[in-house]
Amino acid sequence: MKRKLSFAFTLAVLSAGVSAQNVQLHYDFGHLLYSDLDSDHANRAPYTSTVEMFRPDDWGSTFFFVDMDYNDGVSGAYWEIARELCFWKGTSVEWLSAHIEYNGGLNTAVGSFNNAYLLGATYSGHNADFSATWSLSAMYKNIPHTKDRNGADHTHNYQLTGVWNLSMLGGWMSFSGFIDFWSEPRPWQNTTHILLSEPQIWLNMNKISRMEKINLSVGSEVELSNNFVGEGFYAVPTLAAKWTF
Repeated sequence: MKRKLSFAFTLAVLSAGVSAQNVQLHYDFGHLLYSDLDSDHANRAPYTSTVEMFRPDDWGSTFFFVDMDYNDGVSGAYWEIARELCFWKGTSVEWLSAHIEYNGGLNTAVGSFNNAYLLGATYSGHNADFSATWSLSAMYKNIPHTKDRNGADHTHNYQLTGVWNLSMLGGWMSFSGFIDFWSEPRPWQNTTHILLSEPQIWLNMNKISRMEKINLSVGSEVELSNNFVGEGFYAVPTLAAKWTF
């Protein structure tokens, strides 16, 4: 779960100045590849749905997504909502925006996820035709009541996020993703830092003749993490479908 904030989706439609949303369904192979992620441990649900929404306005943009995990019914829910503020559009520094974000959720196996409140700045860029977009965010991350293995308070943390989106082969394929690096001590781990990246590759079916109005994409995501789902490195692929509205 925790399919992290997909700013690649946001950036892909930002240039058009329109609202957009999509729904995704992922089959997760983690429970088949790693014994500590199998269903007996109730840590890794095989299916995850994701709803994403992006809406720009005169002051910036709003993005949110909601994940729901399914393992004999709904076993978890997680959401993130982020606001980019840019009152200076049309100036020489419109590539810079203020970033505000909230993360949180619940899971039947582990209970509540830590609430997280983020504040920082985002740099965004693109090529001439917007077929390639990217962003880099540096943020202060407040995670209330966070403690390390020795019980010391670690409420104050940080996060760095990079995001990209590439439209390839005349729009037939899309390659998008993000990479996060943040500090978050966990009582059950020795480390205080976490790395997470989730590249996605999509084949866009609306490029097929007579399917122009069928906004279906099929593809895969690979969750690459270190000290996220567990201590150490994991590479977890999915098989996925996405409908864009």
